[in-house]
Amino acid sequence: MKVLVTGSTGFFGKYVLNELKHLAYSVDTIGRNNSATIIADISKAVPLLHEKYNMVIHVAGKAHVVPKTELEAQEFYNVNLNGTKNLINAFQHNPDCFVFISTVSVYGLDFGENITEKTPLNSLEPYGKSKIMAEKALVSWGKEKNIKITILRLPLIFGKNPPGNLKSMINAIQKKYYFNIGKGDVRKSMVFANDVAKFIPNIASKGGVYNLTDGHNPSFRELSNIIANHYKIRPSVAVNYSVVLFMANIGELIQKVFKLKMPINKRQFSKMTKALTFNDNKARALGWNPKKIIDNPNEWLTNDL
Repeated sequence: MKVLVTGSTGFFGKYVLNELKHLAYSVDTIGRNNSATIIADISKAVPLLHEKYNMVIHVAGKAHVVPKTELEAQEFYNVNLNGTKNLINAFQHNPDCFVFISTVSVYGLDFGENITEKTPLNSLEPYGKSKIMAEKALVSWGKEKNIKITILRLPLIFGKNPPGNLKSMINAIQKKYYFNIGKGDVRKSMVFANDVAKFIPNIASKGGVYNLTDGHNPSFRELSNIIANHYKIRPSVAVNYSVVLFMANIGELIQKVFKLKMPINKRQFSKMTKALTFNDNKARALGWNPKKIIDNPNEWLTNDL
């Protein structure tokens, strides 16, 4: 099995690469890093790929950043959309199947429960919208070239030393300034990086679009208690809903008047107080059987305070 992987040096890409090596696949990697087999910046140019690949796993993408300018917003399209187009135009020999790592952000929803793959793609933000456009380009290319296209829409990804919101939550709990709102019982979908990596070789030849979650959708209270217990820290305090709403309104006002980024505003408050969960039954019918995040803290928490 000959495989090409993009984004292999990133947080999730490392899990994908480790799994492929475990399976003893022949793997090429493409990226700007000198460790890549093929050094190229696909966001800027079309490389020449002469090899025939059985499978391509396109992990590379831009995320975890809130754009502050038009230039920063455009970078999402440069990487997520143009990078994808440049990649699929690079093959001298069409691959048998192509796996694209997408995101549940394509739905454009801040809250909702049991959201399926049939939900309209309504994201208006650069991250989600650029992924929507990349998905559409891949589906069109797959139909034209008769290539199996598999799109995996992922929620928050768990693993050791994670980026983004999970890292921020762990840091806040370690520094003892994290708090839950009310009972902290709002649930969010999440998934282990290594579970997704192991599923890719099985689902790649089938094609289709799939949400992937751990099936439990932990609450903020569950996660914060696990983190606190792991680091032997007192459990996070609970702050009254009305108090945090007041703080969010003040933060919103300061942002509008002084153009300053505040730690909490109305939208963040909404995200923290409303569930956002996704349905992964479609993938489960094809063998998706992930671990629960809350049952395996050693897979996403380090021993370092």
